[in-house]
Amino acid sequence: MKSLATTHRCAAGAIATLCFTAACSFPSVAAESDHRFGADPATACAVLGSEGTGAMRVDTAALVEAKPLTVADAGATPASRIGPATPSFCRVLGHIEPTDPKAPPIRFQLNLPLQWNGRSVQYGGGGFNGTVITGVGLPPAAPFDGPSPLAKGFATYGTDSGHELKPGEPPQSFAANDEAFVNFAHAAYKKARDAAVVLITRAYGAKPDKMYYVGSSEGGREGLTMAQRYPNDFDGIFARVPVINWTGLIHASARSGLVSMGEGWIRPAQVKLVHAAVLAACDAQDGVADGLVEDAAGCNARFDPATLMCAAGASGDQCLSEAQLSALRTLRSPYRFSFPLANGITEYPGWGVSGEATPAYGPTGGWSAWWLGSAPPALPPLPANGIAWVYGAGAMQHIFARDPNFDVRKYRPEDFAARVRAVSELMDSTNPDLGAFKAHGGKLIVLENMSDYAQSPYAGIGYFQKVRERMGEQSVAEFMRLYTAPGVDHVGSGGPSNVDMLSVLVDWVESGRAPGALTVAEQKAALPITTDRILPLCQWPAWPHKAGDPNIAASFACAP
Repeated sequence: MKSLATTHRCAAGAIATLCFTAACSFPSVAAESDHRFGADPATACAVLGSEGTGAMRVDTAALVEAKPLTVADAGATPASRIGPATPSFCRVLGHIEPTDPKAPPIRFQLNLPLQWNGRSVQYGGGGFNGTVITGVGLPPAAPFDGPSPLAKGFATYGTDSGHELKPGEPPQSFAANDEAFVNFAHAAYKKARDAAVVLITRAYGAKPDKMYYVGSSEGGREGLTMAQRYPNDFDGIFARVPVINWTGLIHASARSGLVSMGEGWIRPAQVKLVHAAVLAACDAQDGVADGLVEDAAGCNARFDPATLMCAAGASGDQCLSEAQLSALRTLRSPYRFSFPLANGITEYPGWGVSGEATPAYGPTGGWSAWWLGSAPPALPPLPANGIAWVYGAGAMQHIFARDPNFDVRKYRPEDFAARVRAVSELMDSTNPDLGAFKAHGGKLIVLENMSDYAQSPYAGIGYFQKVRERMGEQSVAEFMRLYTAPGVDHVGSGGPSNVDMLSVLVDWVESGRAPGALTVAEQKAALPITTDRILPLCQWPAWPHKAGDPNIAASFACAP
């Protein structure tokens, strides 16, 4: 591999180009090729618009002008506000025809840099997908002021997973078509990957030398699914807050909504009450009271919500009723099935503590965004309800009962056991046997945010432990890492969450430098982009212990 100081010919350049810019910040791993965009990149790009192989069709291909870094005033997540600087590139929009004429096509976007570094990175989706992932933004958890993979010379791409989210329709309604649901489960990402390889090869005259997958939440599940189902397709995978046990999460989310209906609903002022009580019980356990619970697992055992129970005859926002305490206990308890799901799984872990009142880039974060909403759960779900209830109740109706009018209050998994198992086989990325992925030379990094209320971080921790049990701790250390970020919620709010994990992954895959303890920054998604504090990002089960200035990473150490 050439060093950064070496002058080399950029793969897509018309003539020899010095690659000392951010667009060429990774040394090229592609073989030199005579197939380049040439002296007229716009024309060469447009030629790709006539491409098509089998079911794959290119709809448009056009050169896009370079754009500077932008930061929006608002966004659903911190990262969604960031529009990273991009060089000029060839944008290819295409689709893959379905087998079932009633199924939607799989739409994709592929971005081809004019100075290619020989690598590709596929971006995962989120929620129930239904929107084409452009692949021009930052990867999950990436520093807000860093270059995008496209700017570094990666070919990037994403897909809508084989259906389009339509206004006014529940996000789960696409699942009525079996092919669309299989595409959402796994097939769309494989097909998009293969289509990207064909088009990249035609554009540059060579296949990608190294292929990467990055995803968060649903996209994290997709990354793990690729490692399990298609172990030879990717060299490195980064899965942040992955929805590993999808079937279990949907059931646990619906249950959490049901128990918080009526008197079980916890009001916004009471959410702050619980948040303050958790900090009082656990914040200083790491050595400094700084508003973060570094030892989230220890706090889970230490904090007793019963201490907040209202005295006899009392009520109000300064205590919790028995119905509210029951809802909280249910949130923290495992959801157990009476029959095994895929890979023998019989339960979904409960949620932990910390970050209950985390502010976010929407109206609220923590419990209010994911669990409770700003109004008690309703049927049909309201926009003001927590996201978990909207997702969970809708999935019960459209995916498990397959009846959009089904009364979720009457749902019992035993009544739909065959369907539940079938969905689990399709959707759950819980297979602990990653032997084929390791044999391929693949590397896998999982990052769990410990104040995540969209999915339980203990699902990822449990999966990591299962992989170790199946393959052996030493074997797993050769290709897999699990990191945990204290105080951070599902989308990266609440604590230090910015880390360039793609570079860490590339370094491991291509140079053999296995990552140890990393550092993670807390940045503001506003211009100028600033860093508030830095912490160590520890490998599970270690967590940061303070021994000095809480804003200096060197003052912390990872320890059990």
